[in-house]
Amino acid sequence: MSNAEGWIAVHGNFSKKEILPFLDELLQVLRSRNVKILISDKFHKKLRLFDFDLSDTGIFSDSAGLSGAKAFLSIGGDGTFLESVKYVGRSEVPILGINTGRLGFLAYTPKEHMQKAIDSILNREFTVEDRLLVEVVSDEDVFDGLNFGLNEFTILKQDTSSMITVKAYLDGEFLNAYWADGLIIATPTGSTGYSLSCGGPVVLPFSQNFIITPVSPHNLSIRPLVVPAKSSIELEVEARTNFFLVSIDSRSNIVPVNKKFTIKRCGFDAHLIKFEQHSFFDTLRMKLNWGYDIRN
Repeated sequence: MSNAEGWIAVHGNFSKKEILPFLDELLQVLRSRNVKILISDKFHKKLRLFDFDLSDTGIFSDSAGLSGAKAFLSIGGDGTFLESVKYVGRSEVPILGINTGRLGFLAYTPKEHMQKAIDSILNREFTVEDRLLVEVVSDEDVFDGLNFGLNEFTILKQDTSSMITVKAYLDGEFLNAYWADGLIIATPTGSTGYSLSCGGPVVLPFSQNFIITPVSPHNLSIRPLVVPAKSSIELEVEARTNFFLVSIDSRSNIVPVNKKFTIKRCGFDAHLIKFEQHSFFDTLRMKLNWGYDIRN
């Protein structure tokens, strides 16, 4: 294979030292392919604790440092993948999740296939799957400028306080007052996450929809609702306490009850690297045990 032009960005997370030989192999494979390596500030700091040779690598801290990148490797699980989307942001660099644990919906490439995956990227033997992102707008910055997410935006009651009331408006028209522990606005990608555990439907990842899913609603006739992603969803909260919790993917904050939020489709997408052998339906069957006889 000829010398590869450009460079590849890497972000990862690990909790077990057993993964260190794989990380060393990953860096050596990239170097052997003449790829310039850029590592996220967070991951770079962790690798230095284990005396990795990083003398020839660069560091990035946000999407501004990723312009012109060939690809972004997310090393870990689905949680790490969501962090990677945060790093990539508006640069829209295509992301590949290399799983170092159990199979994930997002990080579906097993670490044993790492070398083949890198060669496929360098040879442009892949397709890109566009995934819409949810964007949250409020009167002040709640998420430190990172007001977008791949999975969902969630409003929840704080700690063990009584249920909250979330008033929802769809394109300016009153939709419902949800008496519940919270409310999830999920993307198709996020439909297999928190929304699914609260009774929401599985929506194919290339669908152009949002899923509105209540968390433990007081009225059992309230069911999840699928709406077009071009819709604007306005939310306001009433509660007996003065605060409630909001989160977007893995980032959360406590806000006062007078906050209002508008949820809409983000102006840019996440681009996921996809190889021909991967099927979303295969992942569904494996993760959710579809088609398995578990009666015995």
